Amino acid sequence: MLIAFVLLYLAVTVGIGLWAATRVHNSRDYLVAGRSLPLYMTTATVFATWFGAETVLSVSATFARDGMGGVIADPFGATFCLVFVALFFARAFYRMDLLTIGDFYRKRYNKPVEVVTSVAITASYLGWTSAQLTALGLVLSMLSGGAIDLSTGIVIGAALVLGYTIWGGMWSVAMTDMFQSVVILVGLCAIAWLVSDMAGGAGKVVLAAAEAGKFEFWPKGGTREWLWFAAAWMTLAIGSIPQQDIFQRVTSARDEKTAVRGTLAGAAIYFCFAFVPIFIAYSALVIDPTMGQLFAAEDGREIQKILPELILERTPLWAQVLFFGALLSAILSTASGALIAPTALATENIVRPFVRNMSDRQFMLLLRVVLVTFTLGALLFALNSKSTMYEMVQNAYKVTLVSCIVPLAAGIYWKRASVPGAVLSVVLGLGAWITAEFVAPEATVPPQLVGLAASLFGMVAGSYAPLSPVRARHS
Repeated sequence: MLIAFVLLYLAVTVGIGLWAATRVHNSRDYLVAGRSLPLYMTTATVFATWFGAETVLSVSATFARDGMGGVIADPFGATFCLVFVALFFARAFYRMDLLTIGDFYRKRYNKPVEVVTSVAITASYLGWTSAQLTALGLVLSMLSGGAIDLSTGIVIGAALVLGYTIWGGMWSVAMTDMFQSVVILVGLCAIAWLVSDMAGGAGKVVLAAAEAGKFEFWPKGGTREWLWFAAAWMTLAIGSIPQQDIFQRVTSARDEKTAVRGTLAGAAIYFCFAFVPIFIAYSALVIDPTMGQLFAAEDGREIQKILPELILERTPLWAQVLFFGALLSAILSTASGALIAPTALATENIVRPFVRNMSDRQFMLLLRVVLVTFTLGALLFALNSKSTMYEMVQNAYKVTLVSCIVPLAAGIYWKRASVPGAVLSVVLGLGAWITAEFVAPEATVPPQLVGLAASLFGMVAGSYAPLSPVRARHS
């Protein structure tokens, strides 16, 4: 019966996505929904940007294992990212009338900078998209009682998301996000209420977490611990700002005020509701302490089974339907955006600069070809990774932290920022980070901070270099 409800839910979601495709008449509709989303839809899509598989399954399990300090990147860093975007970047993005974030690097600097940064941003999506596909595979495997293994589930999940995203683009993402956000909020709140009662009340769960030291937030130790703590926060709070999915949601709003308000509202709702699955996961340990054995598994993905196993083994059918409906909503809403974003960037800013005289119809076809190609790449990544979804997401944003955020921020707020500065920023940032990862990955200073410092140095040195006085025109 549960599988029947899940299949019905998936059919409804695909139906909404395909219906939304009827609104797509050109590439602008496909990539930014015609810049027409009202406040409530902008809020829903921004919320759905972050509320995905890692929030429900991986962040919650990481808290149960490591406590509040272990989830500094998400939800804390992720929420700050949306706040920073709303306050410091949304207006600039909207006023420049950009189709992708890669367009910013071309308009502010030049085409080579556009291509290099777009490649870096596109590559960063492999980990995040793979996390969503892994989650879909995990859910399908558990729902089938193991009849569908994890790898097969990942393949089925990839085909499902691709099926409705390929036709409707951003309109499909926006419409399904609206529906899925409602399911997430209603479903998880109902499950939290039920599980709290099973654990003996919310007070008992909170007290048990406090006694176990799970609310200890600040790191204990010296310089190394503090630097790694800060790096984890910065990776998402700053490194995820130059991302196409966030950019698309901001610039799909119908006006500038809606873009700012919708982003702030989405950030607030996300931060509040990110703690709901965290509460449910720790309630699971209070109800059944033996679930803590999953923390010792060699495969890091095992800890992500805490919530699904609790729901399947100890709750009635209605709760299972609500939970898996909410979970699939979280996964699908994020996965669809995680596919369309790098597709837009790769097509517009990596492939198109080398193809002349392309009609809008040909561009739409190319978008769909690239979408399929990227999905296959993310699928291979997911099938071969044993990292948790939380780890996949953190690793993804290291790339953009060390290569793209400095040219972006400097391009908006520093008139002296130049093409040589941008080039050096990207090259030195990536080079220093990769070198640090290979030479001293566990050093006192985390590799991504080494890369960020090198990126800052490259921007300043290149922009002040006496042999490169020519400035890119300011946006």
